[in-house]
Order: sequence, then structure tokens, then C-alpha cells
Amino acid sequence: MASSLENAISKQLELLCELKAVLEQELHLISSREPEKLMQLLQDKSELLASIESQDQAVEIMYARVAEKSDVPHACSALLEDCKKVLNECKYLTEINAKSVEHGQLRLVHLRNMMMELRAKESITYDRAGKANADLLGKRISA
Repeated sequence: MASSLENAISKQLELLCELKAVLEQELHLISSREPEKLMQLLQDKSELLASIESQDQAVEIMYARVAEKSDVPHACSALLEDCKKVLNECKYLTEINAKSVEHGQLRLVHLRNMMMELRAKESITYDRAGKANADLLGKRISA
């Protein structure tokens, strides 16, 4: 029973390491602005997270059974600590990715505002007295 727990925890560690690699790739795709690849990666990440959740439930059940019958082997405890370390790294990478997305959105808002300002400047007309008039062209035309 303890060896199956150890195998399950090892599998979970592999999945978490795979998630860490996916998160690093996600950051690269966010910064390189490749939306098609990013969307595919997000779908893969979602499937990986479902696998991690499923494996986590299996480990939890096995761990409870082993802990009930005897002490948990040191190898299992060490693997669990490794899982926790990788999980913390994944959480950190997720925070970085979220901030990168947020900064990207702020840049887009800034760019949109600049475009609107340019359009506003282009639409300025002057009346007979030489005063600037920002009315939209064609606004005074009626049918």
C-alpha cells in the first residue's frame, strides 16, 4: 500500500512539474502576444489541472488509508514536500502571468485612448473667426 502511495505522489509531482513548464510557456506566449497558441495552451492547461485534481483526490484517499494503518514512510513525506515546493512555484508563476495579462490590458487601454485623442485632433475644424471647433464633420447637415 505504501509503494502505491509513493507511486501516486510521484505521478502528482510529475504533473505539477508539467504544470510549472506550462506556466512558464504561458508567460512567454503572453509577452510575445501569440493569442492562437496561447488559447491552445490554456486548453491544455485546463486539462492538466483536471488531471492534477483527480490525482490529488487519489493521493488523499491512499494517504488516509496508509496513515490509518501505520506511519507514513519518509519517502512519501519527502515527495509530498517536493510537491508543495513545486506547487508554490506554480502559484508564484500564476501571479506573474496574471500581472503580465493585467499590464497588457493596461497597454491596450492606453493605446485606445491615444487613438481616440488622435481622432479627436483630426476632427477639429475652424470657424470663420479662426476658432477651433471639435464638432464632428457632417453633424450640422440635416435631411
